[in-house]
Amino acid sequence: MLKPAHGVLVTSATLRGGGDWDVAEARTGATHLLRGASRFEAASPFDYAAQAEVLIVTDVKRGDMGALANAYARLGVASGGGMLGLFTAIRRLRGVHARIADRLAREGLPLYAQHVDPIDTGTLVDIFRDAPAASLLGTDALRDGVDVPGRSLRMVVMEGVPWPKPTVLHAARRLAGGGSGYDDRIVRARLAQAFGRLIRRADDHGVFVLLSAAMPSRLLTAFPPGVRITRVTLDEAVARAAALPSAAQTGHEARETA
Repeated sequence: MLKPAHGVLVTSATLRGGGDWDVAEARTGATHLLRGASRFEAASPFDYAAQAEVLIVTDVKRGDMGALANAYARLGVASGGGMLGLFTAIRRLRGVHARIADRLAREGLPLYAQHVDPIDTGTLVDIFRDAPAASLLGTDALRDGVDVPGRSLRMVVMEGVPWPKPTVLHAARRLAGGGSGYDDRIVRARLAQAFGRLIRRADDHGVFVLLSAAMPSRLLTAFPPGVRITRVTLDEAVARAAALPSAAQTGHEARETA
């Protein structure tokens, strides 16, 4: 297949970003080829509707660092670790880490973070993977490229809707790409990537938590069909996190709880 080809693209399942094939071809530049792209799609092997759910927390005030840190701390303690916390800004990541590290440590729950711990990202992920009671905070690199199957990652918490930053380059791309629809495609792709960290094998179960009341309904197509999406208070999200199988449970107990 490769020898006679002028170009071959192998990509992940999130290329369409909750959209259609036109979106995928525009993102890859395939629309500019003289010969149209061939398309192939395989169904996911995972039963997302049974293995995961999405919780949109509606009562964490945007811009309130204390409230944001409190949400991460409560969720991390309730789940007994196993939390991947994702941020769109390094400043907020560091602010939350500074506020919750001691609290989690007192519960016997280690906390690691990109841009805080003097350890490369790959090593941080390895430590997180080997410590089911630990939590890990990070930014784009963890959202798009982490593979942690099993109980070590059972909850993804995202600080808010991952809108693109309003740079001059983004403004030009937005103008050429269809305005607000271009922004929506970026957000859907980022949400799909973040959700994709949660279920990595057939026996995984977990919850995806978005700390933003301002999540537009039109973007919910970023998540796999059939996944239950619920708008809840932080108290309700904490209760759901506490119901997750803990790091100490065996695989048999985890399946019974799920």
